Amino acid sequence: MKEKIGFVGVGRMGANMARRLGDCGYRITAVYDAHRPAAAALARELDARHARTLAAVTAAADVIFTVVTDDSAQLSVFAVHGDSLLVRARGKVFVNCATVTPKTHVEVGRRAKRWGAMALEGCMASSISQARQGTLYLMCAGERRCFERVRPILERLSTALRFVGRAGRAAQVKALVNMVMNANTAALAEGLGLGAALGHDLDMLREVFAQTGAQSQVLKTDGEDMQNRAHECYFSAAHAAKDSTIAWVLGCEAGLQLPIAAAARLQFERLVSLGLGGLDKSGVAELTFKGRHG
Repeated sequence: MKEKIGFVGVGRMGANMARRLGDCGYRITAVYDAHRPAAAALARELDARHARTLAAVTAAADVIFTVVTDDSAQLSVFAVHGDSLLVRARGKVFVNCATVTPKTHVEVGRRAKRWGAMALEGCMASSISQARQGTLYLMCAGERRCFERVRPILERLSTALRFVGRAGRAAQVKALVNMVMNANTAALAEGLGLGAALGHDLDMLREVFAQTGAQSQVLKTDGEDMQNRAHECYFSAAHAAKDSTIAWVLGCEAGLQLPIAAAARLQFERLVSLGLGGLDKSGVAELTFKGRHG
């Protein structure tokens, strides 16, 4: 395991991925985060360098994972001027795990290639606990040779590793996954909210849903939390709004109307406008139960 690994973006997902690879024997040589205390704490924990610049991460590592928040953040860490992961990046591999637009992944790949590096999409459809356990569902896209080069590392993070094609394709698939998940979440919140308004026992109702066509993965993960107003954040409403927008824009670009995706997007954007974007996506139930924020 000679590869030296760096991480840019060490929130709960990035930090747990780094911990997992450290447990597997990989050397985490540098970590960076815009929130410096988070990077400093993880660096101490993993005996890694707390990099103060992006260029320092590239200098210290062979393979760099980025787990940032949005398109702007993704492009900024690969800036063509100033401090950037592209500084002296020849021969390096970047694995970009953020949920951003396909166009941004394509642009990052183009920049990396221009600087003599390689970039791979590593889109995740999984939770924080799965990052720590190495059971992520990873969808990858880019050059096949790049994927094969880092595959041994990715296999330590994932029990379901899939290569889906050229740059941008994994981001498209991830957008579709989250579009359907967010629509299911919004629909479940309405079903439970209406059930409560009609006076039904929600434990009973969730059991009926689980045994009928109303069953879904979201019912398993979010149904009880919606009922009990337990919205500890694993996947935020703000991220749901962002990701639903990515999918909706893809639909517009493809000449399709996606009214259900659009409605789910508006629900999550409403949560954000109410200052509740930091809640888990299950918090959309706050808009559908009588007597709550709706």
